[in-house]
Order: sequence, then structure tokens, then C-alpha cells
Amino acid sequence: MKLWMMVFSLLMHSFCYGASAYCLPNQACWPSQKQWDALNRQVNGHLLQGYSPLSPCIKNSNNIACNDMLNKLKNPYFIESQPGATQSNGWVDAWQSAVSPYVVAVENAQEIASAVNFARQHRIKLVVKGTGHDYLGRSNAANSLLIWTHNMRKVTLHDHFIPQGCPTTQTPKSAVTIAAGTRWIEAYKEVTTNNGRYVQGGGCATVGAAGGFIQGGGFGSFSKKFGTGAAGVLEAEIITADGRIRTANACQNQDLFWALKGGGGGTFGIVSKITLLTHELPSSFGKVKGTITAKSDTAYQKLIRYFIHFYRDHLHNEHWGEQVSFTPGNKMTFSLVFAGLSKSEVDTLWQPFLDWLSKKPEQYQVRWDSATRPAKHYWDFDFLIANAPEAIVVNKANNASPSEFWWASNQTEVSMYINYYLSMYLPAKLFAQENADHLAQTLFKASRFTEVVLHFNKGLSGASSEATARQKDTAMNPEVLDAVALVIISGGQQNTYANIAGHKPDLIKAKKEIHQANKAMELFHALSPNSGTYPNEADYFIKNWQSALWGSNYPKLLQIKHKYDPHNVFSCHHCVGSE
Repeated sequence: MKLWMMVFSLLMHSFCYGASAYCLPNQACWPSQKQWDALNRQVNGHLLQGYSPLSPCIKNSNNIACNDMLNKLKNPYFIESQPGATQSNGWVDAWQSAVSPYVVAVENAQEIASAVNFARQHRIKLVVKGTGHDYLGRSNAANSLLIWTHNMRKVTLHDHFIPQGCPTTQTPKSAVTIAAGTRWIEAYKEVTTNNGRYVQGGGCATVGAAGGFIQGGGFGSFSKKFGTGAAGVLEAEIITADGRIRTANACQNQDLFWALKGGGGGTFGIVSKITLLTHELPSSFGKVKGTITAKSDTAYQKLIRYFIHFYRDHLHNEHWGEQVSFTPGNKMTFSLVFAGLSKSEVDTLWQPFLDWLSKKPEQYQVRWDSATRPAKHYWDFDFLIANAPEAIVVNKANNASPSEFWWASNQTEVSMYINYYLSMYLPAKLFAQENADHLAQTLFKASRFTEVVLHFNKGLSGASSEATARQKDTAMNPEVLDAVALVIISGGQQNTYANIAGHKPDLIKAKKEIHQANKAMELFHALSPNSGTYPNEADYFIKNWQSALWGSNYPKLLQIKHKYDPHNVFSCHHCVGSE
């Protein structure tokens, strides 16, 4: 009770001293052309007029230019190169992608500071876009000034990094500094492929490495071994609402430093560069892929139950990550990764599971495979082209940089109009011997409505001791430490646009699917009523979002928000202080 009385007090402060309505282009407060020209000089000519790449389609979608553009928008790198485009096109009844009338294509921290000062002085809504990966639509807004970090791409390795202002007697760490617009594919190439180290980033290689991913927490495929991206932050350069360029680390601006490690992107300032811990690289990474189709509901229930117990006893540790899905067609799909194990160890580990299935050929149809890859080559373009070309999609755009690719498994996320995206942490107690059967039955019942996916790398129960220790010093919801997995129920319509004739999302179909998805998620909420979730992959309409997204850390985060941004210069949907 005391916790939320503190929140209430801080919210009253926000209402009394918080932001007034933003200035709009049709109002007298909107800057004159002379003032915009002055800003352009301050940012070295990098002020752009906002535009929509979909402009060839607005009046008539049945033309060559429109069709060409719609094909280009199937490429995430092309989307990132357009300040007026986002990776997701919208969310039913929530948001749809909008174009900022003005864009600052920033190239350094001082240009960011100039843009922040201008927006604050003229009370213009600010949005920040690096790559445009944000399910909740926070990297775009109508009538806003967009700070576009796309051109700030740089990766610098350090063998002996000590944060600024810390004692020189402190033990130095191996680290990497990443500029604001850098994508994970670029970070992995430099850190892993070229230098044989590991940095904890995202599974989707086209996601930005220094923005909302890290600041929202940042899970990757191997987070149970190496932790979250947020837990690996050693230092950040950040421009706060007052236009100051600050350094935040364990020795200066410590409260801001903590907030940046999971307190949410677009909230406390704009990070211009960030330094992350790097790790010793395992000799290999591997993957287990498979599908098991049960030939009856009864057989499917037995399969789910057997797997939940098998996972708890054999896979609930730092070696395993990624996902297993459960579908209405009585099919389980396995897409799991592992680190620190050989292929023979993995095959031996899974043999009892496969033996159980082989004794019931009349009940189960099984496809199964496992493989390893030298960890140094996990993101190596040349190696993948030679050994696993089906796993990647090569960027063939005219302006593509050499060796750019994205995972084929991420293609369905490109230009997606979201129908629903629901998630919840599953605490360890649900996997205990006395509760596992109930969890299995819930998974079966939920899969009668829609596909349900368990992401085991997005919970840190079973994680390495090092990852667990680092995580405790982040702003993420502490529940993540007890979460075995994040359950995700999601769906959408690809290559659809709310305002393009012939390409609009089917809202009638969407509403039916949303109803089914909500029914499925209700079963998990009944199983664990107070479970929180991961901010970067949360429902747009989530209730009690403060506690669900940050738990007991929210009051402290709100205090830090008021300290560094008392007038809500930075504001976004379900971000700290956005009440």
C-alpha cells in the first residue's frame, strides 16, 4: 500500500506540473519558417521535411510506382532508410503509422541536443526513431518532430574499459560502444565475426542496438546464459530534456544509469551511444528444430504434459533459449537454441523424449533435427551463404551494404499490421511438480483458441549466476528473475496499410481473432493473476500497466523521470510518467 501511495503522490506532481497540450501546426505557437530555418543551421543542414514512402499509393494504389513501393516495404532495411516508415504499420484500434512534418537526421549528440531544445522551447511532441522496431508505435507520431538516428552507426571495441569518472583502480572490462543508429547485425559482425567475442543483443538482427531494445530490457536468444541487454550496460551518453549531454554510469548520474537499464525507451532522454559488456564466446551455438503432430486431443494433452515435465527436469538452465509453440491443429513446433553444449550432448539429452514418442507411432507424427554452428560464424554472412542460405534473406536493395541480411524467420514481422499482441511472465512455481499438469492443461485449453508460444529465453529463472547477479541491478520488473518463460499470443496481417485502398487490414476478421486471443490469455491470467510482462512486447491495452511492466521498481522510476524530465518533454504510450 505504501508503494502505491508514493506513486499516487508522484502522479499528483505530474498533473500539477506536467506537460500541457503539445503545439500543433495550425496553432499560433507552431514555429515560423524562420525558426525552422534557424534550427536547420544548428543541426548542420540535417533538418528534413517529413514524407510518407506510401505517397504513390494514397490517391491510387493501382499503379506501377505504388506496387514498386509496396514491394520495397517488404525489406526491413528499406523501411529503416525511410524516416516516414515503421517496421509495424499499426495496431487495430490502437495506432497507425504517421509521418512527422519535420525530421532531424542527426549525426552526433550536439545535433540531438539542439533538436531537443527546440522541441522543448516550442512545446512540440518529440519522437525518436532508429530502426522503427516498436510494436507499440512509439517511434512515430503525427505533428511531431522526429529525431532520426539512422546515420549514427559506429561500433568500437574496448579490451580494457573503465567507465568515465570511475577509479582507475577498477578492474577493466571487455566492452563495445555502439552509436545510436547501429543495428545488431553490425554489432554482431564486429564483435563476434571479426573479433570472437559475444555481446547480448536481440534475435532480430535488424533491430537497433542502442535504443528501445536495450532501454526496455532486451532479451536475446541466449539471455539465460548471458542475461538481458540492459544488464550488460556499462555506460551511456544521453541527452536529457534540458538539452544537456550527460554521461551515465555506476560512478556518475547513477540514478539515470539505473533507469536506462530497463526503465523504457523514449522516456528519460535520447541515448547517443551506449557501452555494453562483452563476453567470452562459446565454441559453438546450436539449434533444435522439430514438429510433433498429435493425432487426437488426448494424445496432444499427454504430449504437452510430458514436455512441461521434461523441460523442467532437463532444459531449465542457462544452456537453452527460444521457443515452443502450441497450435489448434494439435501441433507443437520446436525452435530452440543452445549454448555451451555439443551436438552429441544435446542428442543424448533429448533421446528419452524421442524414445517416448517412438513408442507411440500411432499417436504422433514427428519431424526432428539438431545442429551446431561455430559460434564465431553465427552471424557470419559468408558462412551462412555457404552453409545455410535458406536461413537468411539477403538485402538486395540498390543501396545495400555488403553482407546485409535478415533471418528468414523474421520475414513475417516486416510491414505487419498488428491485430493483437498479448504476453505474460510464467513464474517458476507453475512448472513445479505439483503444478505442472495444471500448466499443461492450460496450454492445451488456450491452444483451442489460437497459437500460443512459450519464449524460454524471455525469463531468467534458470539463468546463469552471473546473468542473475547483473539483472538484479536493473530497472526491469523484478518478476523476470522468477519467470521461466514469457507466454506470447500474437497475430496480425502482413503488408496491409490502414489508408491504402486494396491493401487495408480486414478488421472484421481481426476482431474475431482478437476475441479468440483474449479468451486464451484469460486462462493464463487465471493461472497466475498478478504476473507481469516485458515492456517491449506488451499488450497496447494492458491494464495496470505500471505494475505489470515494472512492478515494485515503478515508484523509483517515476521519481527519476520527474527529476530529469519534469515537464514530460519525452512522452510515449505506457512509458514511465505518461499517466
